[in-house]
Amino acid sequence: MSAPVQQFALVDCNNFYVSCERIFRPDLRDTPLVVLSNNDGCVVSRSNEAKALGVKMGQPWFEVHALAEAHGILALSSNYALYADMSNRVMCILSEYSPRQEVYSIDECFVDLTGTPQLKAVSYALRERVSAWTGIPVCVGIGPTKTLAKLANYIAKKHPRSQGVFNYNALSPEQQTRLLTQIAVSEVWGVGRRLTVQLQAHGIHTVQDLRVTHTPTLRNAFGVLMEKTQRELQGTACMDLQEAPSAKKQIIASRSFGQPVQELPVLQDAISSFVANACAKLRAQDSQAALIQVFLQTNRFRKDQPQYSPCLAVPLPQATSDSLVVNRWAAALTERMYRPDYLYKKAGVMLSDITPSGLQQTDWLEPEPPTQTPLMSTLDHLNQRYGRGTVKVSSQGAYSAWQMKQERKSPHYTTDWEGLPCV
Repeated sequence: MSAPVQQFALVDCNNFYVSCERIFRPDLRDTPLVVLSNNDGCVVSRSNEAKALGVKMGQPWFEVHALAEAHGILALSSNYALYADMSNRVMCILSEYSPRQEVYSIDECFVDLTGTPQLKAVSYALRERVSAWTGIPVCVGIGPTKTLAKLANYIAKKHPRSQGVFNYNALSPEQQTRLLTQIAVSEVWGVGRRLTVQLQAHGIHTVQDLRVTHTPTLRNAFGVLMEKTQRELQGTACMDLQEAPSAKKQIIASRSFGQPVQELPVLQDAISSFVANACAKLRAQDSQAALIQVFLQTNRFRKDQPQYSPCLAVPLPQATSDSLVVNRWAAALTERMYRPDYLYKKAGVMLSDITPSGLQQTDWLEPEPPTQTPLMSTLDHLNQRYGRGTVKVSSQGAYSAWQMKQERKSPHYTTDWEGLPCV
């Protein structure tokens, strides 16, 4: 008996950030709506009405002002706490349909539905349940590989006849060929603008072209990753579901400031917050870092201002995940790089040379640092229970000048008692 055909389903939330905002603002259901990135800079989510008016993904908000005033487009600041909470609710519902699940991003999830009876009915039921229980509209694309499931999800979104669900496996070989001939190669998962141009130069314009091109030639020109993509389009699974996220080899915490910063204490306050976030992620994956890097940046788009972008790295005497230890080194690096004559627009911290906790290379010349595991565990527990930043080091949170600009932010609704909607 042959093995059953794999049924990978990609469940993707439609216009996710906008959909989250509309759940608690029904009056915005027909209003052209966009959500902006950090510091209200660029458009990162658009309603269908805003798309129809010509608003582009990633477009700077200042370029949309005239269009927004003419057509009544409403812009909101990103509300990441709300989006993360709504994402967790969606993923929790999806976990009921299969024990194998890969949360790919905040609004996308792969679910293994192989062997599920009445797959079409189950897919529509899944979609309806997520909508009924959370208010988030989703589309479902099903295929024998993750790449084809991603492509099927694209079709489910673009074609109203699919009613939000499209199963690539249900097509005959002739129908599959005819369908892939009509889709541009730029819609393939992992093929960006630059790669699209390179593929077109080799005569590959559609998904079908990529699917049937000569494999050794493709590998020589674009590498083994493109060969894997081709094999996935041919129905051979080269990427399995990653049910548990792998430990990161590098952790970066950085942010652009809401306004230019010139004072050293304000910079160190920002760096201290970045260290807290990075070390919390480090401890969450039960790891430790042996190398810390700090960078500062001025606004490279302001040609009328002097530019300065220093970066310093230092190996730690002992690998650690202790926020207090890392913060002392980061503050010293910041002070060493600081120059008072510049206006800084961005800063960040990078932790690398990451290893599992407990794998410690001792140094005869360096005394072993006292363990801070109980203190850090308590800090993480309190911040998880009462919210990020509830407990922090003394050098963190004294200044607000560097904080993000969020002039259009909606209430937290589900993550803050003060923002809980009243009926």
